[in-house]
Formats: sequence, C-alpha cells, structure tokens
Amino acid sequence: MNLNKYKSIVFDCDGVVLNSNQVKTRAFYNAALSYGEGFASNLRDFHIQNGGISRYKKFRYFLTDIIGKKTNEEELNHLLSIFSIEVKKGLMDCEITKNLELLRKKTHKSKWLIVSGGDQEELREVFEARGIFKYFDGGIFGSPSCKDEILFSEIHNGNLVFPAIFIGDSKYDYAASVKAELDFVFLSGWSEVSDWQSWTSKERIKTVKMLDEL
Repeated sequence: MNLNKYKSIVFDCDGVVLNSNQVKTRAFYNAALSYGEGFASNLRDFHIQNGGISRYKKFRYFLTDIIGKKTNEEELNHLLSIFSIEVKKGLMDCEITKNLELLRKKTHKSKWLIVSGGDQEELREVFEARGIFKYFDGGIFGSPSCKDEILFSEIHNGNLVFPAIFIGDSKYDYAASVKAELDFVFLSGWSEVSDWQSWTSKERIKTVKMLDEL
C-alpha cells in the first residue's frame, strides 16, 4: 500500500501507535471495581464493544445505564481520576509500534495527526515524554471532543488536507473515517474487535496486522 499519495495521515493511538488497548480495558475495570465485580465487568465489556469512544461518555453511561443513577459530577470525576492515574502509567510503559521513525521518513511529505478517544492533554504529555510527539506535525487530538468532531474541525480549518487516510483498529475509527470521507486501513494486530475478520471482509476494508507493514 502506497501512503505517499496522501497529504494527511491520521492515526488512532491505542492499538495503532501504542500497544495500549489492554491498558485501557484493565483501567476501566479497576476504576469501577468498588461498585462490584459484576458492574466492573459490564463496564469493561461496554468499553471493548465501543472502542474509540471517549472515557467521558463511557463513564457517564456506566453511572446512568449500568448502575442506573443520575450522573453526579463529583462521582464521575472521581472515576475519571482513578482511570487516568492507571492509564498514564500504562501508556508510559507499553510498547510503541516498530519502525515509526522509518515510516515517518518514508512519508515525509505527508502531515501526520493523532485522532484518539484518549484524553488529549494526557496523550500530548505521554507522546512528548516518550519522544514521539515530534512525528505528528499535524497535531495530537483527543477527548473530550469525539473523533467525528475533531476530524470535521481539522478539515474545516485546513489542517487536515485531502487526499487523506485514517489508520485505526476499531469499528468507530472506520465509521468516523467514512463520515469524514477519508480512506481507511484497519490494523488487526493489537485490536480488540473480536469479529474483525468477518467484519472487514463484509465491508471490504483494507487490513494489515501491524503499522510497520505499511
């Protein structure tokens, strides 16, 4: 696959640039564990089924739909705080995809962006600390804005230029790319989408196992 034809390359973070999907899954479970193992498991399963959606929406759903109570901002912020502490440590320790610098050199004419469901400030801090912030000259974007909003905004302000491609590992990544009229490639190696083979075949989605294959 020739990425050089794209003026903009958009990457998801978890499961694409960082091997961090399990970090997030474990953190959702642990953050909710004080409510009981059953509720914590329900949140974990909801997270896996809705990869790419921001933590803010997932914890609100946890309180209102899984627990069945009105959202209390103090309670919500407490859950977010527990989650953030565990995730940040995990993001600092997890594997970075191989040959990222080489891919950057081979696509030096393309602008690189991160569009993630992860917390924006958290991602920027982690990418800076791990020495990979410099590759993403188009910016690193995340929640509380959702991917649809980010893509629309960056296209509208001229930062995301066509032709463009989104490289992701979730069904939401694909849906967001289609809505924004970006090409898409699915990375299977670290994805938590259990039915990815039948789904990508049905939708005729280009797939590769790992980012360095590109």
